[in-house]
Amino acid sequence: MIDNPLKSLISYSRFVTELLHRPTVERSTVVVWSASRYTGVAEGEVFFSSGIRLRLREELDFDAGLITSYGYEVYQGAERLYWYDDFPHPHDPDLAATFPHISMCSLTSSTTAFLHRRWISLGLICLC
Repeated sequence: MIDNPLKSLISYSRFVTELLHRPTVERSTVVVWSASRYTGVAEGEVFFSSGIRLRLREELDFDAGLITSYGYEVYQGAERLYWYDDFPHPHDPDLAATFPHISMCSLTSSTTAFLHRRWISLGLICLC
């Protein structure tokens, strides 16, 4: 069983570094930082050799080992293809049903949850 990388700034930083060390990643501006021992933020962009760009922001709780808030946006050039966030959308039943794992495309909520946990499987991004 793999340990939860969300237990410390150091372990999550290593996890992010490993995710970004792939042939499909051309460059990245992603940084993981913290203002306290218990919380952190991961944010930046990942540029893939396919021309896809992933913009992300995660708020991290190292004490609980959780991503407490997130937003992921996937672009090709200037066009936003789709995005994922954890904001409630009570006036849209299709989105409200999958809260807190909301995808703004046609993926199922279980797929969205999987992608969220694996950072949209860096390099294996599903184009909706």
